[in-house]
Amino acid sequence: MIQNQVPIVEKILNANDRLAEQIRAQLDAAAVLGINIMASPGAGKTSTILATIQALAGQKKIAVIEGDTAPVTIDADKMVAAGVPAVQINTSGGCHLDASMLGNALAQFNLAQLDLLIIENVGNLVCPATFNLGSHINILIASVPEGDDKPYKYPKIYRGIQALILNKIDLLPYVPFDVEYFRRGVEMLNPGVRIFPISCRTGEGLGDWNNWLLEQIQVLKSRPK
Repeated sequence: MIQNQVPIVEKILNANDRLAEQIRAQLDAAAVLGINIMASPGAGKTSTILATIQALAGQKKIAVIEGDTAPVTIDADKMVAAGVPAVQINTSGGCHLDASMLGNALAQFNLAQLDLLIIENVGNLVCPATFNLGSHINILIASVPEGDDKPYKYPKIYRGIQALILNKIDLLPYVPFDVEYFRRGVEMLNPGVRIFPISCRTGEGLGDWNNWLLEQIQVLKSRPK
């Protein structure tokens, strides 16, 4: 049975990759930076996105695609309340977004009016690592309460990212979390990946993160079309 399943899985992933290439082409043509934010539940995806929106308000035009396993619009409603357009994707219990879902949501935006598209993937450290969405940058949010061993336990998702946010650093005095042990695990899997220690509660580190994101937007817009 497992041998029969392998070609089916490969076919699904190949089809997804072709759709992801089309999405990337759309984003490139409109010079819209697409970032795919992944994390486990409770790591702070939504709070980080909201803090980013607040910091970049008036500088860049942002839209958000929200992925959730249930037919609720809680997070999308928060984005709209923050002043940005948002589309909610219900995966009907699925543990990740895929390029087909993203393409349908993308069609609801006027890309010519955007600078940044933020994709909040489903809270999961396994499945989202497998499916290419066509984003320019894959970002993982880890958090101090999760523990410092996550790079060792979930290596695939750490290998496939271009930036890492370590959230809730204000809890370091109260939670047993060895920052150096965590960093060694990350560096072993993804040498040189950019790491941003932040706290959405206190605002610590958010300036560096937002400045880096602005730089990535400018790099994309500077590319010849």
